[in-house]
Amino acid sequence: MKLSEYTAYDAMGLAALVANGDVTAVELADLAREANEAVNPALNAVIECWPAAESGSANPRGGPLAGVPFLIKDLAVSMQGKKLELGSRLARGVVAAEDSWLMSRFRAAGLVTVGRTATPEMAFSTTTESVLQGATRNPWLPELSAGGSSGGAAAAVAAGVVPLAHATDAAGSIRVPAASTGLFGLKPTRGRSSNGPSLDEVFAGFGVQLGVSRSVRDSAALLDAIHGHAIGDPYVTAAPARSFLSEVSREPGKLTIGLMLDPWNGERTDPVISAATLSTVHLLEDLGHTVIELQPTLGLSWDAFVRMNATIWTATLVGWIEGLASATGRPIDDTMLEPATLACFRYGKEEKASEFAAALAMRNVVSRSVGAWFGDVDVLLTPTLPQMPLAIGAYGEGAGSMSGLDWTQRVFRHSPFTPPFNVAGVPAASVPLETHPATGLPIGMQFAAGFGREDTLLSLAGQLERARPWKDRRPLVWAGRSADVR
Repeated sequence: MKLSEYTAYDAMGLAALVANGDVTAVELADLAREANEAVNPALNAVIECWPAAESGSANPRGGPLAGVPFLIKDLAVSMQGKKLELGSRLARGVVAAEDSWLMSRFRAAGLVTVGRTATPEMAFSTTTESVLQGATRNPWLPELSAGGSSGGAAAAVAAGVVPLAHATDAAGSIRVPAASTGLFGLKPTRGRSSNGPSLDEVFAGFGVQLGVSRSVRDSAALLDAIHGHAIGDPYVTAAPARSFLSEVSREPGKLTIGLMLDPWNGERTDPVISAATLSTVHLLEDLGHTVIELQPTLGLSWDAFVRMNATIWTATLVGWIEGLASATGRPIDDTMLEPATLACFRYGKEEKASEFAAALAMRNVVSRSVGAWFGDVDVLLTPTLPQMPLAIGAYGEGAGSMSGLDWTQRVFRHSPFTPPFNVAGVPAASVPLETHPATGLPIGMQFAAGFGREDTLLSLAGQLERARPWKDRRPLVWAGRSADVR
């Protein structure tokens, strides 16, 4: 198989070739390495790529994605014997002692993990630019950010290194990079899969894991492979009545879809993105859906919402940082941590237990407010992001003078549409339906549904993918193209 052929397939397509004996898992792992060599120098998406002998490609387990090359993010999932550095100098060289529950599910699905992808330090950013690993660049225009915190995963998938990759999302970290790089990114319902055994709630239940992909069916198949719970998990969500993959080809019926064009922080969405969102509205109406404009409330002010998140995020961060410092013997200072991370650590240290309890009460207010939206509509549509991707370096300007609350405000201002669905624990997806008319850069549309209703989102996304396909769009940096010109 040529590299240009490899990059043309999604994960399900590659799995079918392996199952039919048309190609081996070893050949695919070698092609993934070749693709990485072709594009990663321009992107800095993959921080470690392992030889086929280390990836397990010689003896992949049977499963729905058997033999498919895969990448894991440098955070939240642990692979025995491999580094887990969280994008931080504080964790440089730390090696996982065991597989996490999710890693065991990836193996059982037959995925062949060939390397690790970049993340911002401690994932506390919606761009991927760390001191330890450097900046990850956008395959569509390398001077732009690929988003974050799963920016390495998104850049690698968008450029054709692998068809899908592991990603995490606690405030938009699947959906933001998916929107920035033209991918499909589904944030599952809270409790859909396990973060164990070393992690439990992850930011009081805000953090979930799945992946980014170039097709809706790949994310659905991945969710089928990993859903379920481990003993002791704090959240458990009931299994679906049907497979998630089956929902992608199922017509969603006529849905009532709420539309929100401007975010809760009172700022205005870029007119180009607003126009793109209205283009999606026209498509939805052509497909028979009813779209109504809404102004749903969070149940509290935007400032209170950000403060609540800052308390929960930074208090959690304190435990991570102190645990790493104790394990490595390294200091908690600016030689080991970036200015924003250190500021967030200090902010978390100053918060009181009573303030954390108050933040959990505010989480409850938001969860119940968001849940009520889906009594009136089946799905809510927003832009995934209110602006186009930022230039590399712009996001972190002035970080050295910020407090932990200041930094959290910056993170949430960059991606104001995504965090409420993490707080409420409901599923949401970024779908790459639109493009910028002048630059051709992708524009993601976010769809959210009620608790446990990934079936609705996948069915709708599958319909939209068929109506306005994106599979043949190619970024400037594309592994298949690189191979064709050599």
